[in-house]
Amino acid sequence: MLTAEFEQPLTLPRHIAIIMDGNGRWAKRRHLPRAVGHQRGADAVRRAVEGCREIGVSYLTLYAFSSENWKRPPAEVGDLMSLLRVYLRKELADLHKNNIRLRFIGNRERLAPDIIDLITQSEGTTAGNTGMTLVIALNYGSQSEILEATKMIARDVRDGRLDVETVDEGIFSGYLQTAAIPDPDLIIRTSGEKRLSNFLLWQSAYSELVFLDTLWPDFTKDSLIEAIQEFTNRDRRYGARNT
Repeated sequence: MLTAEFEQPLTLPRHIAIIMDGNGRWAKRRHLPRAVGHQRGADAVRRAVEGCREIGVSYLTLYAFSSENWKRPPAEVGDLMSLLRVYLRKELADLHKNNIRLRFIGNRERLAPDIIDLITQSEGTTAGNTGMTLVIALNYGSQSEILEATKMIARDVRDGRLDVETVDEGIFSGYLQTAAIPDPDLIIRTSGEKRLSNFLLWQSAYSELVFLDTLWPDFTKDSLIEAIQEFTNRDRRYGARNT
């Protein structure tokens, strides 16, 4: 389903992933606490989810908290975790009503027990939904994910459950946390930074990367459309050449 905002027919990405960057800078420019920037960032999450659902995107992955974000001041980490609690409690009913399935990737061991319970509840409640899938990367790091997948493959080969000669890209992908989720066609990063920051490194091998100067709290449906428009104008050859 395309909307009137599009000026030309688009090749709609099946899976969009977003590195949500710029909450702190947004707050600093306004002489506000960083916590306010994160709160406004949560509003942008809502807009991104609604925009993708309305446009017809099948999968949306949001980089909510990286494994490196624990290095931030404890007060800021606490604010982010509190905001996550509020988001899950407040948005779950709407996500479920809109037939959106919620999934989480990342290491849960370091998360507070009540957050793990909220994650389990959210995934369970929405497991049967068949509309858009919203994937939240929480305490996620792609290098760690790849390392753990390699260890699991090594154990399965050692124990005779897997023939090493059969291991290919498809088999390897099945050991990642994103198994059964298609690789992202489009990765968007806001705030003008131009790097992946340990996000979906394996999965992004042929993703189109779009970097927006927009700070995440200012991200709107128009920002989403701008990124998709640029995606549409790309020539995706997957290593081949045009004939």
